Amino acid sequence: MRSSMMAAHPLGTQPAPKRTPLTADERLRAERNFAPVVAQELAGKGRFRVSADTPEMVDLFQSVARMVGEMLQRPVVSYANGRYIVITFAQDEQAPSLTDQRTP
Repeated sequence: MRSSMMAAHPLGTQPAPKRTPLTADERLRAERNFAPVVAQELAGKGRFRVSADTPEMVDLFQSVARMVGEMLQRPVVSYANGRYIVITFAQDEQAPSLTDQRTP
């Protein structure tokens, strides 16, 4: 019996946890509860970073970013890389970027 258990799960490994998708109600509550937290972080630090390693979590926090932009009445953007999502204020289009090369 022990050998069959080892074949299913190699020594020292655990099966990956199965994630249950959020219900519509859970998602709505998550958006409403995260929005004030993200808004506070943006107002204080200028950015918010959180683990978002599934498409569902990326989509959730992109929705939160839109809500925060409406709350703060400022453009907000989000960047995701498959592990994290960063929410920050959009750069002012009139502000010079680091790549602008202006000559006197």
